[in-house]
Amino acid sequence: MKVAVIGSGNIGTDLMIKVLRVGQRLEMGALVGIDPESDGLARADRLGVPTTSGGVEGLVAMPGFEDVRIVFDATSAKAHEANARALAPHDIRLIDLTPAALGPFVVPAVNLDHHLDARDLNMVTCGGQATIPVVAAVGSTTHVPYAEIVASIASRSAGPGTRANIDEFTETTAAAIESVGGARRGKAVIVLNPAEPPLVMRDTVFCLVEDPDDRAITHAVERMVEDVATYVPGYRLKRPVQITPLDGPVHTLVGDSAVTHRVSVFLEVEGAAHHLPAYAGNLDIMTSAALRVGERIAETTT
Repeated sequence: MKVAVIGSGNIGTDLMIKVLRVGQRLEMGALVGIDPESDGLARADRLGVPTTSGGVEGLVAMPGFEDVRIVFDATSAKAHEANARALAPHDIRLIDLTPAALGPFVVPAVNLDHHLDARDLNMVTCGGQATIPVVAAVGSTTHVPYAEIVASIASRSAGPGTRANIDEFTETTAAAIESVGGARRGKAVIVLNPAEPPLVMRDTVFCLVEDPDDRAITHAVERMVEDVATYVPGYRLKRPVQITPLDGPVHTLVGDSAVTHRVSVFLEVEGAAHHLPAYAGNLDIMTSAALRVGERIAETTT
């Protein structure tokens, strides 16, 4: 299935290279940018991928555009809204890597099959892709009144877009912890770690639960981590799942829920270094998850 990537920055370029190197059912039809001097467009030219610096209008005008069936959008929330309007008259599926969230949140290991017919699928955030599977795994064994995630990423891997959208990151991730992960209440925190040399992405998940089955939770989390690792090879548990009794009441977080224990899960996400450095696991998990969505759409369509 022929695809196009809008956005010739680091994320769009990495996604293009993933399609070329590890994609099984997808073919690069175009890389789209707005800066004719961008490194991403230059690299696409060297790799033989058709390019345009005319944005979405340039894409629509390209020879062969009628064969494109999936468009990955790696631009910005505002740009995605305009791109979606421009592509609305065409028979194209959109996979949105921005915070626009015009379509349903999708985390491949959790709910992809529920949204395969949606025209515009949103990839939540890097923190959401890393942690929501764990919240969902815990929730498959017991009720989760509250879940909190902390995503720590290398400062070097946070570009201007990430820095300008910190509020959107936390709001979008918290909403998806609830709507996709299944927690009654979700909270998200992002930390930009300035350490040198840069550290790989680390994620911590805390779930407050009621009378947990320790073995069932541990098994569910470990199995979920294995599932995510099938499309994000650098995704792993940093240490064993921890389930500890609470010392006191937490009514301010969970209201009238009778929570008794806290589940703590510590994750690490190392990038595949297709284009981005290995420490940029936060970006790699987004492009890897988007690729999995595109592959699944192609599988079920052709």
